[in-house]
Amino acid sequence: MLDYDKEAERYDASRGGEPRAAAAAQAVLGLLPPDVRGLLDVACGTGIVTRRLAAGRADLRVTGVDLASAMARRAAARLPGSVVRADSRRLPFRDGEFDAVCSIWLLHLVDGPADLRAVVGECARVLRPGGVYITTVDKAASHNVGSDIDVVLADRPPGPVRDAAADVASCAAAHGLVPAGRARFTGHGQGRSPRRTVADLRRGWFVTLPPGGPLAEDFAARLARLPDQDRPRPDPVFTLCAFRKAG
Repeated sequence: MLDYDKEAERYDASRGGEPRAAAAAQAVLGLLPPDVRGLLDVACGTGIVTRRLAAGRADLRVTGVDLASAMARRAAARLPGSVVRADSRRLPFRDGEFDAVCSIWLLHLVDGPADLRAVVGECARVLRPGGVYITTVDKAASHNVGSDIDVVLADRPPGPVRDAAADVASCAAAHGLVPAGRARFTGHGQGRSPRRTVADLRRGWFVTLPPGGPLAEDFAARLARLPDQDRPRPDPVFTLCAFRKAG
């Protein structure tokens, strides 16, 4: 996994910046019931989305939480007094403290099924009865847009999928969360070009292709032979699932 303390400085610019953040925030806000007043953004990162969530409704109080120190510092600069550094598997909040909880681009990073259950369980615990949990699912699949880059990468060793929609729904159900809607949004600025994909490969972006190894370099060579090396292919489209807590 990437070191998100080291990644913090370039995180926003390398992942679509404000246009992507605006699309994500708008999609989350669209799934929030009108009576939501307190929202927890779990794994808020640099706060680029969190800030837009807070600005999206005049009566919405948003709290951000992230484990990476550098990420949390950047988020705190955007939302002073509203960001906490903590592990999403052990949230430092009371049971039922929030009307809504969201986790955007988090569940694909968990270490395994036990961590997935722990994160979803904690999000459910701090959610009041009748509250809503919103999360992204199937992130890796979203990046497969059917481009020539995807054709080259199709036969790379498969990695574990931690955020499969069915698995997330199963964990949610185990914690009293029932499906409450879906939304999709575009990851503006994240369309891959061949040259950018090679750079990502060589810095460890693809976990099953260790950088510097012969297999990684074989894929790099194949990507380097594609036409239009600097032309981004289509942007990914991400999926949000919403769940309502019983009661």
